[in-house]
Amino acid sequence: QVQLVESGGGLVQAGGSLRLACTASLRTFSTYNMGWFRQAPGKEREFVAVNKWSGGSQYYADSVKGRFTISRDNTKKTVYLQMNSLKPEDTAVYYCAADRIATLTTEYHYWGQGTQVTVSS
Repeated sequence: QVQLVESGGGLVQAGGSLRLACTASLRTFSTYNMGWFRQAPGKEREFVAVNKWSGGSQYYADSVKGRFTISRDNTKKTVYLQMNSLKPEDTAVYYCAADRIATLTTEYHYWGQGTQVTVSS
């Protein structure tokens, strides 16, 4: 069974920082695109960032560009999301996902159970 486990969520004040991590039990982690998505109450799940397996290209949603940084460590089979200058509107459940093809959409094959990020004003 493939499992993706997120960690690092919590409560933080506006302007603060959090670092999320996701460890995936994928046999070939280095050949999967690793993405981060988020879902606020009553809203659809939305794309946040992705690190592609081929070339390590990074893509970000406009709402987080310049504040969030995605990275990966293939030896640890872990993808990270460094979140700086957090805003209340960043409050959501954050999910990591893995797929060999998907990038900016929600059509990823594997998903974690999510970690809550709450930003207070």
